[in-house]
Amino acid sequence: MHFPALLVTSQFRGRALALEATLKKNPLYLSLLCTHFYKRMDSVKAKKHLGQHFLNDPNIARNIVEALRLPDGVKEVLEIGPGMGVLTQTLLQHPEYRTSVVEIDRDSVAYLGKHYPALEDRIYSQDFLKMDLAKLYDGQPLTIIGNFPYNISSQIYFQVLAHRQQVRECVGMIQKEVADRLAEGPGSKTYGILSVLLQAFYTIEYLFTVPPHVFSPPPKVQSAVIRLTRNKTEQLACDEKLFFKVVKQAFSTRRKTLRNALKPLGMPPEATTDPIFDKRAEQLSVADFVGLTQWVEDQLKIKN
Repeated sequence: MHFPALLVTSQFRGRALALEATLKKNPLYLSLLCTHFYKRMDSVKAKKHLGQHFLNDPNIARNIVEALRLPDGVKEVLEIGPGMGVLTQTLLQHPEYRTSVVEIDRDSVAYLGKHYPALEDRIYSQDFLKMDLAKLYDGQPLTIIGNFPYNISSQIYFQVLAHRQQVRECVGMIQKEVADRLAEGPGSKTYGILSVLLQAFYTIEYLFTVPPHVFSPPPKVQSAVIRLTRNKTEQLACDEKLFFKVVKQAFSTRRKTLRNALKPLGMPPEATTDPIFDKRAEQLSVADFVGLTQWVEDQLKIKN
C-alpha cells in the first residue's frame, strides 16, 4: 500500500512512511484525510468584487445563530450571502427555523445545493437588494441573518428599512466601524443618516467584535455582530417620506447648522429662529428629527 502523493521529496519520506503505517492500522484516518482534501478541492473562491470574506469558524457561527430571538413567533429565517455555508450549517441544526438563503454568486449557489440538500428549493440565486420580500414570503414576518458582504452592508440595511413592516429582526456581521456607527446615539461624530433611520424603527444592539483571522480571506478590518429588533413604532408621528428626506438633507452637510443645511428644502430664514436650528444634525435624536419634520411639513403647507 503506497501513497505516491505523500512521497513528494526524500526530506519528508520518513514522515510519509509513518503516516502510511498509521493509515494501515486506522482506515478511518484515510477516510478523514480524503474528506479533508476533497473539501479543499471542492470549495468556492472568495470574489473581491462581491466583497466576500467567508467565515470559517463554527464557534463564531454558533454565537451568531444564538443571537437570534425570533420575536412575535417568527419562523422564517433568511440568510444573506451564505458563501460556503458555515453559518447555514448551524442554522439547519434548528428545525424550529424555516431557513432560506439568498446568494448572488453562482459558484456558491452550486456549492450550497450540493452540500446542503436540506435547503431543497429555498436557495434563492439572486441579488438581495432587488428581492421583493413581501411577495416572496407572502407578507409573513421574518428574521434576516448573515455575514453581510462588506461592500453592500449599508445598502442591505436600507433594504431592511424598506421592508421594516415585515423584517422583525436582523442579526448581521459587518465592518466594526459600520456597526459602531449604526449603534451610536446623538452627539457622536459617527452618528449619521442610517443611524437615525434605523433607530426610528429598530432597537440596535452591538453584540460582539470578530477578529479578521476567522475569515477566508481575512479582511483588513475588524468585524462586529449587531442585532436589530423591531420596536413598537409602526408609524412615525410625521410624514415618513418627508422624514427620510429631512434626515438625509440635514446630514448632507454635517458641519453646517440645521439653519443652513435645510435651505435646499426652501425654509425661509425668518422661520428658523428656534435654537434647534443652531445645532448640527449629529446632535439630534430620532424624536428631534420627528419634531423637525413636523415643523418642515407645516412650513411647506404655509408656503403652498
